[in-house]
Formats: sequence, structure tokens, C-alpha cells
Amino acid sequence: MILFSVHRTLPLLPAHNLRRLLRLRASSVSASASSPPRAGRRSPRPPPSRRSTLYARPSLLDMERDRAACRADVDAFLSSLGVDPGELAGLELPVTVEVMRERAEFLRSLGLTHEDLAAYPLALGCSVRKNMVPVLDYLGKLGVRRDALPDLLRRYPQVLHASVVVDLAPVVKYLQGMDVRPADVPRVLERYPELLGFKLEGTMSTSVAYLVGIGVARRQIGCVITRFPEVLGMRVGKIIKPFVEHLEGIGLQRLAVARIIEKKPYVLGFGLEDKVKPNIEALMEFGVRKEALAPIVMQYPDVLGIELKDKLVAQQSLFESSILVSHDDFGRVIERMPQAISLGRAAVLKHVNFLTACGFMLSQVSKMVVACPQLLALNMDIMRMNFEYFKNEMERDLEELVEFPAFFTYGLESTVRPRHEMVARKGFTCSLAWLLNCSDAKFDERMKYDTIGVEEMEAEDSSDMNTFAEEVESEEDEDSDYDDSDDEFVQ
Repeated sequence: MILFSVHRTLPLLPAHNLRRLLRLRASSVSASASSPPRAGRRSPRPPPSRRSTLYARPSLLDMERDRAACRADVDAFLSSLGVDPGELAGLELPVTVEVMRERAEFLRSLGLTHEDLAAYPLALGCSVRKNMVPVLDYLGKLGVRRDALPDLLRRYPQVLHASVVVDLAPVVKYLQGMDVRPADVPRVLERYPELLGFKLEGTMSTSVAYLVGIGVARRQIGCVITRFPEVLGMRVGKIIKPFVEHLEGIGLQRLAVARIIEKKPYVLGFGLEDKVKPNIEALMEFGVRKEALAPIVMQYPDVLGIELKDKLVAQQSLFESSILVSHDDFGRVIERMPQAISLGRAAVLKHVNFLTACGFMLSQVSKMVVACPQLLALNMDIMRMNFEYFKNEMERDLEELVEFPAFFTYGLESTVRPRHEMVARKGFTCSLAWLLNCSDAKFDERMKYDTIGVEEMEAEDSSDMNTFAEEVESEEDEDSDYDDSDDEFVQ
């Protein structure tokens, strides 16, 4: 039996007091629930509803489906242009067809066709504003012509991806440092746009260094690059050096090769195996002596790159039939004037007909042409005036012209007339070679003589045709090889 408890038991309230206390508590809870929350206290978050969760946004799967649908539309547009979408599979393209259409229309406005875009579809991966406009603006400021842009972009479309500061400007600065004039820089880029993709420390530097090393004058490098910018892309070991060494092998001195490159740098573009070597062999096959190969190349470097075999066959047939020149004599003609390879048929016959009309027999014409092939390339009016003066004023025999056909190559008023009159006043009798085949200073010295030594006159009877050939070559336009022209050398 428990007599007492450790805990004190509270006395129970009377029933009516208990009911009153419960009513007061209930009213206070109701009031606190309806009153606004006090500042500084957070209201409890409502339970998350289903609509406010992340699943209300597009899912990754939905986004991937939308992206694939847009890419399919772009690919369909590319196919309509003739571009294979597979070529651009790994490239990030515009999301909408409208942006891609803008790029295609911009490229077409530059002169590119659907075929060009199909050949280099990566051009469509360039942004108009970020890539194309800055590059084209830079090229325009350099002076690249608007009508030259289509060909430039077809040959080197990668320029559209280039950085002006990192890729293009250093190349332009390099060209100017090689003494290429600012006005010539755009012409260089138009002719060889691939240059814009070269690295300065690569092929460009080594090719220039090699040319200077073999004797090309440093001050001429700018002219060489301007005339033939392709030289900057040629490998020394595979192209330039073998070409130079082969010319040395046929008798040219290295410095002579350097002079040829300075004057006509495009000869470096003649393929050694498919052009140069076969042409050298063809010359020897048609009667040219090995020791004459070097002078021929010096006089007419273009002979290394033309379609020579067919020309030689045609010219030999022409000379044999119209001038009675034998196989061996045809070789002598080429040695003395290699440009004869490219003389047109009508021009040859016109000069032959003129000489026969002057009273020369065809056999004499043949002898004259072999001794001085330049007769077939002279201005007809000059030849006519010289012959009239020879016949009417000098009163010499035609045989003298057969022996010295180079008479026709001298200027009437500058050389022939004044020298003839001086000799006539002195009462000298001399050959045409003694009269004409010397410098003005040498002739003035001769006019101090009282008589003419027989030995001296005989020594001058053989004219130096090579000297005249070099003069003719120096007066030609360097880009003309007068192929199949009836009026070449005939003014």
C-alpha cells in the first residue's frame, strides 16, 4: 500500500474553470493565425506543387530534338545549293536557315557560284560579320581589285578563316620588307593568293636566301617577287636548286643563272623533268651543238619552257622548204637567234619575199639567213630604207650584202649614212664589216688612219651575230614569245 508519492499532485480545477481556460486558449490560437507575420520572421514555404518543379522546363531530350530539327532544315538548304551537308558534319553552323541563307548570298555577291561553294563548303562556316567582312575590308584597303576577288577566293578560300592581325598583316609586312612596292603588293596577292597562308619562317625565307646566295642582287628581290611571287612557295631542295644545277651542267655560270632569274624569274616555274630537260635534248636533236646551249638559254630563256619539239619540227620544215636551209644549218640558225623557233610562217615568208624581190637568189637568201637570222625579224620599213640607200648611194655589189647581211640591222641615219659619208670623204675603200661592225669610238679612231690595213679589214669581215642577238633580246617585251604571230618583229 502506497502511503505517499514523491511527486506532488496538482489539485484539479473545478469543471466550470476548466472550460473557461480551454475557451481562452482556443481564441488566442485563432487570433495568431489570422494576424500578419511579424518582420524578421520567415513564413513557412508552401509544400512544393507539381507545376513549380524543373520538369515544367524543356527537358534535355526535347532540346536535342529541337536542335536536330533545325540542323535538318539547314542541311536541306545546303543540299539545295549543291553542298554536301556531310562535309560540314563536325562544324557548328547557324541554328536557322535565315542566317545560313545570308552567308550564301553574301558569298555569291563576291562572285562565287554554287559550284565554288560545293568545292569548298567550309566557307559557309564563316561568320559574315566576324570573319568575312574584316578580311575583305583589309584586302580592299591594300588595293586588291573587286573583280579579282572571285579568283582569289577560289584559289585560296581559306583566307576567309584568317585573322587579319595574326595571319595576313605579317605576310604583307614581309613583302614590303623584301622591297615589294606597296602598290605592287595587291597585284602579288592577286596573282598568288596562297601566299597569305605561308609562315614567315618557312619556305619564303629559305627561297629568298638561296636566290641571294647564288648571286641574285638583293635590290632585285622585290622585282623578282613582284613578277613571279610563286618563287616564295618553291622548295629550294626540290625545285630551285636542281633547276640551277642543271643549267650549270649545260655550261651556264651560276652568276649567269642569277641574271636570268633577275630578268625572267618565271623560268623557275618551268618543270625540270617535264620541260627543261626534254627541251635541251630536243635542241641537240635538231643540230644545236652542246657548247651553244648556254648562249641559247642566255639569249632566249623561254626556250626552256615552251612546247619545243613540235615547234622545231614545224620550223625546220618551213626553213627547208622556203629558204633551202639544211638540217645542220638549221641548227646554226637556232644557235645565232633562238627566237627563230617561234617566228610565224607569214612573217618568215614576207621577209624572204622581200629579199628575193631585191634581186637575191634563193640560195643567197639561205646563206644570208644562216649568217644573220635576224633578217627574218627586222622591221620591213628599216630594211627597205637601208637597201634603197645601199643601192642608190653606196653603189656596191649585192654580193657584199650576202657576205655581210647584218647591214640591214644598223640604223640608216644613226650609223650607215654618217659613216659612209666620212669614209667617202677620206677616199677609203672598205668592206661593209669594217665600216659598220665596230663601236663609234673605234670608228672615230679608224678615221684618223691614212690607210686601211688589209689584215685589219679581213679581221672585221666576220660579224658578231651574238652581240646583235643580245640587243634584239633586250628590246623585246619580256612577256612575249611571239608565238604563231605573223607580225612579230614587223612594225
